[in-house]
Amino acid sequence: MDNIRKHLIIEGRVQGVWFRESTRRQAVSLGVLGWVKNRAEGTVEALLEGPEGAVSKLVDWCRKGPSAAGVTSIHETEEAWRGEFNAFDIVY
Repeated sequence: MDNIRKHLIIEGRVQGVWFRESTRRQAVSLGVLGWVKNRAEGTVEALLEGPEGAVSKLVDWCRKGPSAAGVTSIHETEEAWRGEFNAFDIVY
């Protein structure tokens, strides 16, 4: 399976609901690398790299997020895989 890279901007009730930590845990369990962070305007941004199937599962999970979240939309962009990460981190 090919490695892919996806850049996400997640909108809705996604800050203050454990979205970043929940995303990190999901990513680690799926073997996806990259990062997730809160943005000043209230969205969450994530950069994901890994096997296509694992990244797709994490993107699907992000469409709902943790139980307290209320995702309204995801802006998803596929980028060229770079293999630049060795973990999945929360960026501050």
